[in-house]
Amino acid sequence: MTNNGKVSQLISEVATARNSYISLIENINEPYASVRPAEGQWCMVDTTEHLFWAEQGAIYGMWKILYAIRNGTAERTYESAHKDWSIEKIIAETWKEKEQVPAVAAPRLGGTLAFWKSSLSNLQQVLEAFGNDIQDDELRLQAHPHPISGAMDFHQRLEFLRFHIQRHQGQVESIIGLMA
Repeated sequence: MTNNGKVSQLISEVATARNSYISLIENINEPYASVRPAEGQWCMVDTTEHLFWAEQGAIYGMWKILYAIRNGTAERTYESAHKDWSIEKIIAETWKEKEQVPAVAAPRLGGTLAFWKSSLSNLQQVLEAFGNDIQDDELRLQAHPHPISGAMDFHQRLEFLRFHIQRHQGQVESIIGLMA
């Protein structure tokens, strides 16, 4: 894990959310995981694939902009419209009730829950490597913008990873409840 206090805490919170989500879907059989609760709604495979794409893109984007800031090819700023806001406040202020998923994070390959569960689980190692690179004093620098919410700093981006997993866990819990 990381040697940084606040970074370590944020990465740990994502790990806790990820582990909780993985535990929830751990024993779901493949046919059940592909059942859509209603027309136009995601099944568990779709949700897990989406979580993978969203997090992979977020980690990639954070690392890319972090190095651009360090190398002087991106602006080093702490200012934004959402400065010092919690991720919950950002979401409450910027999201509509039913948001459209950005194309880069949309489920598109399908397949098995086993594959996407393993892929999502393995992102923790990538996130920890990023956590070992970023320093606590860089957390409030502006990261790449979120496709729906806009400006976020690295701290907020890491909070979003936790929030996003938890949000979708609630949706999967509802699917399981409907199908039980």
